[in-house]
Amino acid sequence: MKYDCLIIDDERLLADSTSEYFNLFGVSAAAVYSAAECRDFLENNQAELLLLDINLNSDSGFELCRELRMKTQIPILFISARSSDDDKIIALNIGGDDYIQKPYSLGVLLAKVKAVLKRCRQNTETAYADNWLTVDFDSKEVIANGVTAKLTSLEFRLLTYLIKNKNRVISKQEIFENVWKDKFTGDGTLNVHIRKIREAIEPEPGSPKYIITVWGDGYKFQGARP
Repeated sequence: MKYDCLIIDDERLLADSTSEYFNLFGVSAAAVYSAAECRDFLENNQAELLLLDINLNSDSGFELCRELRMKTQIPILFISARSSDDDKIIALNIGGDDYIQKPYSLGVLLAKVKAVLKRCRQNTETAYADNWLTVDFDSKEVIANGVTAKLTSLEFRLLTYLIKNKNRVISKQEIFENVWKDKFTGDGTLNVHIRKIREAIEPEPGSPKYIITVWGDGYKFQGARP
């Protein structure tokens, strides 16, 4: 089976309650309680993210992380009741993606896990496609209604950013910082590029179905299928 998250923690009650909470809020999760159980689990199942305790009875979460890093780049978030700065440095140096202090709020931890999963899934997407529009992120090819659309490099980056954040309203400021890498780009410049992208990909640029203006907030790519 494939899970969003695997929790590896020898505190069984905490591991089980965290897993149950995640499943309740849409993150499929399972829990194991030792390094050996983790190895067995990953032999027969998949997980997109690991929550790994530093202390696993007689096992070391650090050693398990080193072992896993020889086989996979799956994101690993360390969880620990220890607050030593040395532990945090070791965790990050051996391939951990973050260090979360116990006791933690389940709500805060869930938000963190969802953010990491979203980022990882965006990074692994290679294309967007529907009955009208195809965008290949690797080849930078855009095809609308069977015709190759001509976009500048900046316009392609802008379209890609909107697609990878589809169904979310993206503020102009966020676009400036993540596409232009500049906080001070003017609204007029952005509006021109949005118009050119619409002319290239929309069935009716004057009545867009893909890139929607959310007045006062920004833009949203809603992945419509004309």
